[in-house]
Parts: sequence; C-alpha cells; structure tokens
Amino acid sequence: MLQKYLNKIICGDCIEVMQQLPEQSIDLIVTSPPYNLKNSTGNGMKDGRGGKWANAKLVQGYSNYDDCMPHELYVLWQKKCLKEMMRILKKDGAIFYNHKWRVQGGLLQDRHEIIEGLPVRQIIIWQRSGGINFNPGYFLPTYEVIYLIANPHFKLAPKANAHGDIWQFKQEMHNPHPAPFPVHLIERIISSTAADIVLDPFMGSGTTAIAAARHCRNYIGIDISPDYCRMARERVAEDKKQLRLKFAN
Repeated sequence: MLQKYLNKIICGDCIEVMQQLPEQSIDLIVTSPPYNLKNSTGNGMKDGRGGKWANAKLVQGYSNYDDCMPHELYVLWQKKCLKEMMRILKKDGAIFYNHKWRVQGGLLQDRHEIIEGLPVRQIIIWQRSGGINFNPGYFLPTYEVIYLIANPHFKLAPKANAHGDIWQFKQEMHNPHPAPFPVHLIERIISSTAADIVLDPFMGSGTTAIAAARHCRNYIGIDISPDYCRMARERVAEDKKQLRLKFAN
C-alpha cells in the first residue's frame, strides 16, 4: 500500500493523506507547518508596512492557504496533524518539527500548547542570518526552533551525535516559495539518521524531497497547494538533473 506513495509529491490535505498511510510505516518526518503569522496581534505579517517588506513573499501570503486561523483552532489543527504523524511513525522513528516562537500581546508564545504531551526529546535551535525587526519591545529574532519528537527506540546515525544543538544555516534566498527550508539544514537532519522513508506533510517547494533524494532515501511529500506541488516536482527533477551532470563530468 505504501509503495504507491513513495517518491511522489501528493496534492491534498495533509491529515486526509496521512490517514491513508499504514500505521508505523514512516521512519522520519521532517516538516515546518505554516506559522499562522497573519493572525499576529503585533505588526507581524500585516500588509502595508512598506519599505523592505513591501514585496516580501510572506506578506503576499501562501498559495491556497491564508495562514490566518484563530489561535485556538490553529493549535487544534496542529495537534491533529502531529497525532496523525505519531500514528504512522515507526517505533524507532522521529519527527523534526520546525516552528517559530513569536510575541503575542507582549508575551512570548513558545508553541508549548502544540507540542504538549508529545515525547519531545530535544530542542534544536536553527540560527538564521540577518533579519529585520519593527517592534521596539524586544530584540531582533534570529532563530527558529526544531522540536525533536522521538519514539523510544530512535537513535541517531553513528557519529551524528557530535553535532551540537545550535545549527547555523543561512535562509534560502533563491526560492520562489514564501518560506523555504535551506536544503543543507534538511540534509543534516536526514543524514543524521538511518531513515529509509522520509515524509514531509507540508512539503512546500520540495526541499525535503531534494535532501532525501540526495542521500538515496525514499520520500513522500504532501502539500495542499497545486502551485507548490508543481514547484516541488520541478525542483526535484532539476536537482536530480544537476547531480547527474555533476557526476558525469
């Protein structure tokens, strides 16, 4: 049953697609959901800021998703997503769940409501470079958080535990998706495990699939946007083409 999903980008609702996958069938899940930034109570992702952010891709929004749910509904949605991820995860599998803390109403919102009750083994800090801050109430945020949610028998690949828990990777600057992963970040995660089948239920522009293919792993990608699914397939095909040319020379 799982075979028909392998190495494919599937367009659809992530929960509905994951419900079709067998229990305990996935080795590794690497994902970053939409952050619900349009729902920010601060100046977050509001339109009309002008200047450098006037044409920012996140201000323009996602394709087929408005990223503006009431906070309580967003938390419930993400908990349902993670519950389904845990169902399909093998006993020695793990989820690397990337999210971003934010300030709401002057107080830190650290996403604890979402991951509460899950087997969070570690927090990894992804330190980005640069950025811009319009709020005089706090310092410029320069990092995102990756929750390592691990089943009991999960272990890293040999020598991978030499990596620290603060990772420095530049943002992806040449990607048409509004919030892309840097491929080297995902390569570190995948190469640090023995996973054979890697799932990203919020595949976006296909970065997780590219990283998986580079390391000879199988992938399954899900995204609700036909635009991003098309983008992901094109990027995966182009990356494979470039790798063939590189090794041919």
